[in-house]
Order: sequence, then C-alpha cells, then structure tokens
Amino acid sequence: MSDATSPENRSLTPGLYIVSTPIGNLGDITLRAVEVLRQCDGIACEDTRVTGKLLKHLGISKPMWRYDDHSEHRDRTRLVESMRSKAVALVSDAGTPMVSDPGYRLVNDCRAEGIPVTALPGACAAISGLALSGLPNDRFLFAGFLPSKEKARRETLDELAAVDATLIFYETAPRLTKSLAAIEAALPDREVAVAREITKLHEELRRGLPSGLLAYYDANPPKGEIVLLVGPPPESIASEEDADAMLRNALRTMKASQAAAQVAKATGMDRKTLYARAMELRSA
Repeated sequence: MSDATSPENRSLTPGLYIVSTPIGNLGDITLRAVEVLRQCDGIACEDTRVTGKLLKHLGISKPMWRYDDHSEHRDRTRLVESMRSKAVALVSDAGTPMVSDPGYRLVNDCRAEGIPVTALPGACAAISGLALSGLPNDRFLFAGFLPSKEKARRETLDELAAVDATLIFYETAPRLTKSLAAIEAALPDREVAVAREITKLHEELRRGLPSGLLAYYDANPPKGEIVLLVGPPPESIASEEDADAMLRNALRTMKASQAAAQVAKATGMDRKTLYARAMELRSA
C-alpha cells in the first residue's frame, strides 16, 4: 500500500509552474522538476519535439502545447484560462525559462489574472558559464544575444563598455568569430571567456584577450551552444604605454575621436588627453 503523501500521490495546485530543464546533461534535471512534470496536467513548451525527448527519457507522457515568441495573444489567453483549473508547466528547450527565452508575457498575464506562479530553480547556461570562467562574479550583467548586424553589435558594446561588471552573452557557433572581432575592436584589453557545450561531453572553456581567442576560433571553427563572457573594465591604466597600445589598436579601425572615446570609457582617463595622444600616434 503506497503512502498517500508520497510524491506520486500528491496533486499540484492549479497554476503556472516554471520548470528549468537540463542544458546538455540530462542528469542535471532536479527531483522537484521531475515531480512537477509527472503531476502537472500539461506542458507549455518551445518545441514539442525537444520536450518530447526529455519526457521520454523520464518515462513521462503529458499533453504538450507549443508556446514560443510567435504564439498569438489568444493562445496565451486560452492557456491562462486553463490554469484556473489545471496545473501547467512551462519549459524552454533547455535551461531556465525567461532567461533569453519566451515566457514573461505569460507570467505577466497570470499575475494580472490572479493565477498562482511557481518558479523551480535549475540549470542556467549563463550562471554555469560565469562559474566556469573564473571572471569576477560579484557583479554581472546578462545581456542576451549580441545583435547580428555589425553596426548594432558595435553600438551595443559601446553602450555596455562602461558597465562595471562582467558581461554575459549567449552566442551561436557561426557568429562567434564576428562577436569576438567586435569585442576586440571595442574592448581590446578586456579578458574574455568562451564557455562552449556546457555540461556536455565536449565541454570547453577558453579564456584570454579577444585577439587570441579570435585567432584560435578562426583556425578552429566552434560547434555547439556558447556563453560568451567579457570581464569588467580595469580600475585604472598601469602606464602611458598601456594607453598607447589601446589607442594604436583602436586607430586601426576608428577615427582618433572614436578611439579616444573608447579608451576613455574603458579606462576612465581624460578623453581630451587621449584624443591629443591619438592624433600624435596617427601622425607619427
């Protein structure tokens, strides 16, 4: 005779359950996540094929509803209404929903309608990448994916250059070298880490200056899912020689005024002084 209080006999209160799923290693799913997936009435997911593989691995069979960035408002409304009497789990293809994944509109609608929302902690590529990198982690900023267009990518990095924190981005393998080239141009002296295929068989962490990482991945095209991290700006420039090196690097692709502005952002040095030095270096 089974215990009436055992997990398989407990029922979930109607509402939304935000469930984190593994980012690579299926063993990383939590006991609580498995319990909720077994007990829920249905699962809202980005891709039913991806979630179906996870459910098959866990020996679970549940109704699944597609929910992603392309879902219409009426689909979300029907889903919210169903939660008045049903427990619905929300999952992404991998990791924690709402972290660069669809879902925040659904949570907002649930809260507006008085539907209970429960979040289960679990795997998150951004946090795992930060832990692996060894970069300062007392302050960090997750900034999603860098823009695919070169101009927008450069503007984003310029905007974030002065943020006194480790920057965390998600990136795809085909675009990694373009992003590293943009970081080399905008933030040449920052330490960068590339965390690839986290928790999987071929997990890799490489750290160094953007120029070195760019050369490596140009010669060794990457595969898989990537977390790209950029260390915080240095507190100060150690010497005038360091500032000159940064200016020379920036002057290869920028006007003197732009190079001075970039180095000023990265170092806190006076922009007018840097501009005058940039003009000297350019005419030398």
